[in-house]
Amino acid sequence: MPDVKPSVPIQPQPPAAPARAPRPAPVTGPWQLRTLLAAPHRLGFLLAMVVLVAASVWWLLVQADRVGGWLGLGYVLSPTLAHAAVMVFGFMPLFFSGFLFTAGPNWLRVEPLPAARLLGPLLLQAGGWLVWLAGVHLGAGLALAGLVLACAGLGWMVALFWQLIGASAVQDRVHARAVGIGGLVGVACLAGTALAVLAGHDTLALLMVRTALWGFIVVTYVSVAHRMIPFFTANVLPMIELWRPFWVLWLMLGVAAFEVLALWVDHAAPSDSAWPLWTVLVIAVELAAGGVLLWLAVVWGVVQSLKIRLLAMLHVGFAWLGVALVYSAASQGLWLLTGRPVLGLGALHALGMGFLGSIMIAMVTRVSCGHSGRALVADNVVWALFWALQVAVGVRLVAAVQGMPLAWTALAALLWTAVVTAWALRYANWYGRPRIDGKAG
Repeated sequence: MPDVKPSVPIQPQPPAAPARAPRPAPVTGPWQLRTLLAAPHRLGFLLAMVVLVAASVWWLLVQADRVGGWLGLGYVLSPTLAHAAVMVFGFMPLFFSGFLFTAGPNWLRVEPLPAARLLGPLLLQAGGWLVWLAGVHLGAGLALAGLVLACAGLGWMVALFWQLIGASAVQDRVHARAVGIGGLVGVACLAGTALAVLAGHDTLALLMVRTALWGFIVVTYVSVAHRMIPFFTANVLPMIELWRPFWVLWLMLGVAAFEVLALWVDHAAPSDSAWPLWTVLVIAVELAAGGVLLWLAVVWGVVQSLKIRLLAMLHVGFAWLGVALVYSAASQGLWLLTGRPVLGLGALHALGMGFLGSIMIAMVTRVSCGHSGRALVADNVVWALFWALQVAVGVRLVAAVQGMPLAWTALAALLWTAVVTAWALRYANWYGRPRIDGKAG
């Protein structure tokens, strides 16, 4: 009988995984001023951070001096007006430049402007606001010169953006035009602020600043938010449908316009309680609009976004707009009932620190990551800074309650300054260095 060799089962081998191409080593290089002109966002964001940190540190010193009188600061202009002007007009338009001259050409399908074209208008603005802060202590003429420089720079920047709009042939220019109109309002209000300062009319100057807050800054924010937040969310969370009907944009722009109207009506009133029916109307509008915007935050995916940090920062920031309106309605209702400003400037800071501050950190972080060749993520550092900012907003709301010690306002200023300084130092280090992926821009 022939030998029979035992059979050995043949195990099929899995196909070999294709060899992965090695990742290119990150591109590194020294920090250089000329690299700031490689892309519009680099120059705009860096100058914005310089003004932001300078304005925040200055206001912290003012608050510390108010609490303890340690510095013996003297003023030739109202520090409240100086603070309001630089926080509205100072760094926000510079951040706008970095985003709008990067994303704007894509919206409009036009050739982007080289960053060198922005050097003049942005330097005028940044320099003007640093001069303004110095002039608050050194001389009204110096402060006024700072406003003139800043106004010239802002007008130049807005004119460049309108050139992009005029060169575009795309049908959908709604968001860009809304931003452009907001920019014109901003230029007019800054010029009005300068004239009011020249005339020594601080109340009118502050009214012009707050008009710009709603008519320029908020208009720009909501126009960009309407276009970008649903787009970002639908790209990352497939279960959320891209939904941004234009009635939502008209609602947000209408709210901004109504708030501007309310400012001027209140200014014209002979006293704070002269027109109670008007106050009731304002309360009703703010409650309704705030409720719709909070509902919109849910529809746009604020709950689902919490799984993705960078997206969550945008959504939480947007939700503050609805909160600010509801808070304002509650504040005015208490004032109508008690005749006292029980909640003080809480609503204003819910808007400025909560809505504008949170969206600023979220959007600038996103653009900085994407245009430096890095992943679009919020790491532990920026995530912690974002939530520290939310704590700062909460402290400022407590500080605004009538009768609270000045130390609470100083604490809020300290928290805000610590957050924005740490955040600015981190990302400013990127703008003067090449992209880590070796690409241009």
